[in-house]
Amino acid sequence: MKYRKINENYESSILAFGCMRMPVIDGKYGDIDEEKAIEMIRYALDNGINYIDTAYPYHEENSETVVGKALKDGYREKAILVTKNPVWKVEKYEDFEKYLDEQLEKLDVDYIDIYLLHALGEERFEKIKDLGCFRFLDEMIEKGKIKEAAFSFHDKKEVFPKILDSYNWTLAMIQMNYKDIDEQATVEAIEYAESKGVPIAIMEPLKGGQLANLPESITDIWDDGKNMTPVERALRWAANFKNVKTILSGMSTLDQMKENIEIAARLEADVIAEEESKKYLEVKKAIEARIKVPCTDCKYCMPCPAGVNIPGNFTNYNKAFMYEDIDIAAYTYQEKYKDEQRASACIECGKCEPQCPQGIEIIDRLKEVDNLLSKPYELNEDHWRL
Repeated sequence: MKYRKINENYESSILAFGCMRMPVIDGKYGDIDEEKAIEMIRYALDNGINYIDTAYPYHEENSETVVGKALKDGYREKAILVTKNPVWKVEKYEDFEKYLDEQLEKLDVDYIDIYLLHALGEERFEKIKDLGCFRFLDEMIEKGKIKEAAFSFHDKKEVFPKILDSYNWTLAMIQMNYKDIDEQATVEAIEYAESKGVPIAIMEPLKGGQLANLPESITDIWDDGKNMTPVERALRWAANFKNVKTILSGMSTLDQMKENIEIAARLEADVIAEEESKKYLEVKKAIEARIKVPCTDCKYCMPCPAGVNIPGNFTNYNKAFMYEDIDIAAYTYQEKYKDEQRASACIECGKCEPQCPQGIEIIDRLKEVDNLLSKPYELNEDHWRL
């Protein structure tokens, strides 16, 4: 296992275990298979992974409890324990510590090594800033309940520097993979954070498993004799940034963990030369070339009078073709969208179509979305690899 220095107190394994997709029973997200999950966490800690990441809402608020059980019998001392404050639940200053205390109890520990304010965007950040989040972090560090303060980010790239510059953060976590270099924080965020001396942790390096399941017609683009799997290609790209100190993977099986640990031993910074870097861009473009509906997510069609998430439906539909994976798109459509958000809820009022700059025949295309994504689906283990 390779390690990278976060600060004077912590050195993290380049591969981290994200405990949001642990094994479950009968496909029920909130019903963790504790025996298998604990086996995976302890295997990780016994085989070089020391960064264990969880959060308040994971597995319907059950992840922290299972992680706490796994850290018994001397395993707490092996771990950099990371969890996140559910800031969307905070309505008054006292709520910050209330949720932290609940997390400490569920984890059955005296302190958290790295404590994140979870999923910050501009609106959420302004809210918790007014509620005193920085005072809370300072007080918790002084009390010894947390050792280091950090945040995870989900918003447009313009918002990232504003949050980064607001406090003396130990770490910032961003969503990043070679397909999403133009979305959310972007590569610019990694570089800006480095200029400010703030290390980066990356989540979703495999884009929810989609980059682990690329068709051969796309993976053949590399054709460089390196004989790497799509998983290794994606992790290699993320690890190439020296300011990326750890890469989270939401592994769901012990076999996935063993594969990723083997790959992690080969991960280095500054090893992707110009020619290989161009290949990553070619793969990105090849994925995007499979887009079926030319929606740019401008949202001119919104709000829909019936409540349909028009651009969201098109984005999900496009992904089915971009990654040749209808099952995960159907799962998202059926399980993650509310009834009124689905394409099937369209009432054909026609108000959206005159507003579309791309001239998309929205009503007909929504029918195509529903026809494809309302069919039965079947997921496999790789669908849960983040």
